[in-house]
Amino acid sequence: MGLFDILLGRTRPLKSKIEKLFAMSTAQVTLAVKFNANPTGKAGICFRPVESSYFDAVETELTGLLEIARRESGAEIRFVKDNLGFGWVLLIGSNFDDLVATLHMVSLTLQDHGFGEQLLAAVFQFVDNEKRDIYWIYNYKRGNFYPFVPLPNKQRDNPFELRLRAVMEKEMPVEPELERWYPLWDIPLSAYPKT
Repeated sequence: MGLFDILLGRTRPLKSKIEKLFAMSTAQVTLAVKFNANPTGKAGICFRPVESSYFDAVETELTGLLEIARRESGAEIRFVKDNLGFGWVLLIGSNFDDLVATLHMVSLTLQDHGFGEQLLAAVFQFVDNEKRDIYWIYNYKRGNFYPFVPLPNKQRDNPFELRLRAVMEKEMPVEPELERWYPLWDIPLSAYPKT
């Protein structure tokens, strides 16, 4: 934006960070080829719940939209709360591109209704040949992805996460600041069988 734009009060529309979710559609191919990591058919959105009748109306609208998406894609949709009280929209289906598109639709609907600040993370689950869960987490506030590979006893596989970053940062926006790679323990997706 130039000086005249500022003086005249003109602004350019901000590009939505939500559009970056589509990077996962093409990144899945590289994950399969380079790491033998394939989507489990499960993805989700974590959001901070809001106590208001307006949010309840948006949730009702989302339920209707998700029902249409379910009929078209065959994806199973669940609303759950985790043990910390955060809300989740869980999607389970065999078509990965449909999961990405549905997550984008949910994100956009919440943002368009003024609840963009409630969006915390989108999560895509993969599994490799060693049966290791690999999560790609999209941080809505930062507009970047990062890998999360949990191990037993609330540990994580940091060396593998760094290898994932080294390869995948050419494919998608990866968070450059490692201290912002927040672990999401007990992601509700793991409660459902892999497809």
